Amino acid sequence: MTDLITTAIPYVNAEPHLGHALELVQADVLARHRRLRGAKVHLLTGTDDNALKNVTAAKAAGVPVQEFVNQGAARFAALQEPLGLAVDDFLRTSTDLRHLDGVRRLWRASAQRGDFYLRDYTGRYCVGCEQFYADDERCLEHETPPEVVTEQNWFFRLSRYSEKIRDLLESGRLRIEPAARLREVLGFVRSGLSDLSVSRPAARSDGWGIPVPGDPDQVIYVWWDALANYLTADPARWAEAAERVHVIGKGILRFHAVYWPALLLSAGERLPDTIFVHDYLTLDGAKISKSTGNTVRPTDLIGQYGADAVRWWLLREVAPLGDTDFTEARLIARADDELANGLGNLVHRVLSLARRTDRIAPSSPLRTVHTLADRIDSALADFDFRAATGALAEVITDANRYVEQTRPWTLHGTELEEALGTVVSTCRELATELSPFLPDGAARLRAQLDRGEPARLYPRLRQQTGH
Repeated sequence: MTDLITTAIPYVNAEPHLGHALELVQADVLARHRRLRGAKVHLLTGTDDNALKNVTAAKAAGVPVQEFVNQGAARFAALQEPLGLAVDDFLRTSTDLRHLDGVRRLWRASAQRGDFYLRDYTGRYCVGCEQFYADDERCLEHETPPEVVTEQNWFFRLSRYSEKIRDLLESGRLRIEPAARLREVLGFVRSGLSDLSVSRPAARSDGWGIPVPGDPDQVIYVWWDALANYLTADPARWAEAAERVHVIGKGILRFHAVYWPALLLSAGERLPDTIFVHDYLTLDGAKISKSTGNTVRPTDLIGQYGADAVRWWLLREVAPLGDTDFTEARLIARADDELANGLGNLVHRVLSLARRTDRIAPSSPLRTVHTLADRIDSALADFDFRAATGALAEVITDANRYVEQTRPWTLHGTELEEALGTVVSTCRELATELSPFLPDGAARLRAQLDRGEPARLYPRLRQQTGH
């Protein structure tokens, strides 16, 4: 059986920012780590093309909508190579026939259960979130206040599934991590669930979107459409997966932990197993966001500092709970301290010393290596990337301490061979365990150990940038 790991699919109305890279890298690490442990894993991502905001942005740009979303989707697809992602499937909701057919099938399944009804509705609609808010709610994501919209929509009987969703969350059958996010969504569910608008007049979006089966004057609400991608990409894989894991941002928790399970219950499909929720990246305390223009392009950072440094910062510094402020100075300091000066300098010193002897004795790695895999497994089981990379950093520090204590440059013969063997075997274990986090950097480390060449493994960024 195969584990299915998914990211949320982003709107394509603006360029990708560092927050998108965070989610992609986290999902990639989970997939690579499970593969390293022998599991079969399918990593799915893609783009949400059918949003009303894409129509609005295309009009503002004076570009046909399909052309506009094609350009936007291509920018997200192009992140895979520079970020070093091992993605198995990239689904676009506007062009992928698997998705179009699958959404219609899901809609018809819910309709046959009697879970849709048509009614007039007036509500407070946030264009940024593409959702309605109750009168006593406010959007925490966007500064622009919701606009009052009156229209006739199809509604989904979400209230019918209130108890089932509550039981699902309270029992832990649907696991939400971190626990604070579970408490948050449980509070929402326990307050009572109201029926949900799941379509929009086609005229409002110039016909953009997937038409409601049997009612071409309405298009399916973008969130209902987008959530379905996890299943429509491959219904058999979804149904048969050993575990279905969603990696998402905190702003869309309600959609994934409430609306999505209800949709699946209605359609008679399997439910997700786990939802991992990450918080936001900020710049000077403000959320990195396309809508505000407060962004950092991940490709620009990679072009300047390299994928290893960017991935390492995202995994090493981002907090499991609470927003994390990004600065280039922090990225540089973390990469230099732990990659260039820590691991890179360690390997350079040891391989330079190895030239003094024809033989490196086969030796066991340091004792801290013996628990490294278990520590990483435990941390990633809790989706704690900071703790997982911290375990690696501790072994790197321990290996450097060993070199300082044994002073192999003062040794000769068997003592030198054994000391070098201990460090080299430790570095080989590090290369293996580092591979899900820094796939390119780990591959270079392994190759360097095999060749025995004391080249610089990771560049010192402060020298490059003048910081």
